[in-house]
Amino acid sequence: MDNKHINDELFDGRRLTTPKAAAAAGIIFALLIGATFTLIRTAMPAYPTDPDITWLKEHSETVTLALSLVPYAGIAFLWFIGVIRDRIGSYEDRFFSTVFFGSALIYIAMIFAAAALAAGLISSYSVAAQSLFDSGLYIYNRALIWQFLNIYSIRMSSVFMISLGTIWLRTAVMPRWLALITYGSALVLMFSISYNTWITLLFPAWVLVISIYILLQSLRPGSSSV
Repeated sequence: MDNKHINDELFDGRRLTTPKAAAAAGIIFALLIGATFTLIRTAMPAYPTDPDITWLKEHSETVTLALSLVPYAGIAFLWFIGVIRDRIGSYEDRFFSTVFFGSALIYIAMIFAAAALAAGLISSYSVAAQSLFDSGLYIYNRALIWQFLNIYSIRMSSVFMISLGTIWLRTAVMPRWLALITYGSALVLMFSISYNTWITLLFPAWVLVISIYILLQSLRPGSSSV
């Protein structure tokens, strides 16, 4: 046996496999980001033009708690992306995978940006409350947060879902009914014109369903990966 064959066998022996527990990453993301959106929605006014500013004094601790969950949700989301790519495996298409991966990163980046702006708003209020309002920064920051969460991140999550739904239909690595649910949910997010803050929960709800399905599949006897 030549050195090439020996090296190939050694490499195959060291090949990493996705742990079954990784399938729970999407569930963790869905619960954390769902809790974050719910806490923020119940503590902050729904629209940036709402004149009610009492939340900065009365509910700042609630919002701070919600924001502290965002980094962990982001980490879990990255694991979820890895689980999805592992399931696609060798069927991965460069075009759709680029769209899927790029939209996922943009989505989580926008969530991080919105969280950072909200944290900055709370910190600024505790230091110079009057200057925050007189300078117009309060309205500006609230508008940015609202745009990130309710328009741009929602559209990116829709693109993420459409690209995945297309991959699943073409490769059949996931059931057809899940792909169709994915398309339907994506269209709701893409063309929603109500800008209801609660609609942001549709994406984590979808991730939760997908993750539970993958986790159950990975726990079946004979399954070596997710």
